Amino acid sequence: MNESRKVALITGGGSGVGKASALALARQGYSVVLSGRRQEPLGAVVNEGASLGFEMKAVPADVGSPSSVESLFGEVSERFGRLDLLFNNAGVSAPAVPIEDQSYDQWLDVINTNLGGAFLCTKYAFRLMKAQRPRGGRIINNGSVSAHMPRPHSAPYTASKHGVTGLTRATALDGRSYDIACGQIDIGNASTDMSAPVTSGVLQADGSTLVEPQMDVENVALAVAFMASLPLNANVMFLTVMATKMPFVGRG
Repeated sequence: MNESRKVALITGGGSGVGKASALALARQGYSVVLSGRRQEPLGAVVNEGASLGFEMKAVPADVGSPSSVESLFGEVSERFGRLDLLFNNAGVSAPAVPIEDQSYDQWLDVINTNLGGAFLCTKYAFRLMKAQRPRGGRIINNGSVSAHMPRPHSAPYTASKHGVTGLTRATALDGRSYDIACGQIDIGNASTDMSAPVTSGVLQADGSTLVEPQMDVENVALAVAFMASLPLNANVMFLTVMATKMPFVGRG
């Protein structure tokens, strides 16, 4: 480990927003730990980073599992001795079906991953950040524009992201005394596998189907890197980055 480098942990780091943000933070000089359920995509990002001279480590974990998250943070602590930045990025969605057709298992999977996972990672990040010297760190939660304006047939995902917003506010408050800053990035239509359906048309509030504009995921990575670059006495509480022409302002 390079002792002069700050340490970042990114969940859902094997693709999309997580991958782009990992490379952006590595360019800023962070040592980056990537976590996710699948080793193969994590390893591919680590190898790409290594080819660029970046220090990265892959630690597979399931953020919905308390024991898996505990092991993840134990490995971060053992390898690096501290954690300066946590990006709670891991997330899933449920099939876009009417609420009466949504299964409870689908609901639980989304809530446990998107909200429960962010809580568990925040819990263990607090333990590390409060005890380390110098004390403190930053937590960035991946929210969504859906936390403000839902799409039709999105109850599990929208509810989970509303919960993330509440967690962000509570974390920011509880972290004040310990030099732990917490903010949230709300993303709209970044070009990733998760947002792929918008390129073929998605249901709108008025019942129509619309192909929606997208933006390059690198724009999200730049925003995350900016939030991470601030000193701990400054914080971006909420930041929205979205495709300019997507139907969000005025949606419905």
